[in-house]
Amino acid sequence: MSLPVESDAVAAAIQRWENEPGGLLPLLQEVQATLGFIPPEAVPGIATAFNLSRAEVHGVISFYHDFRTSPGGRHRVQICRAEACQAVGARALERHATTLLGAGFGDTTDDGAITLEPVYCLGNCACGPSVRIDDCIHGRVNGDRLEALLAACRQPEVS
Repeated sequence: MSLPVESDAVAAAIQRWENEPGGLLPLLQEVQATLGFIPPEAVPGIATAFNLSRAEVHGVISFYHDFRTSPGGRHRVQICRAEACQAVGARALERHATTLLGAGFGDTTDDGAITLEPVYCLGNCACGPSVRIDDCIHGRVNGDRLEALLAACRQPEVS
């Protein structure tokens, strides 16, 4: 069941973008930025506003890897899987991360702190293996540094 804040955020985004040419993508980006995900319950209303089928809207959501259809963790941890990072230890880092977190790629830890995601280039090739946590890229990440970064993500949020 959709929470009122979700409905309000989606309705406001629809109102802002429905008459704009090419407004679907900015609408989805706004909903994602506001809620942290695009509620599946919002797809029919979005489709109607843009005179699209639900399948077409779902196709756009599923095509772009940054869109989520369920809430993620408080922090988004992405490990680069591009060749340059693989050449300097990213595969071992991936295994270490999944072991430390008890979660695989696409999963959120049981405590809701971290969602682990693959990414296929962070543009930090000379400093691999690279990890992005939220909007911050970290280079030359080894197992010990990854443990410290993940531990920081698990610290309680200060209100």
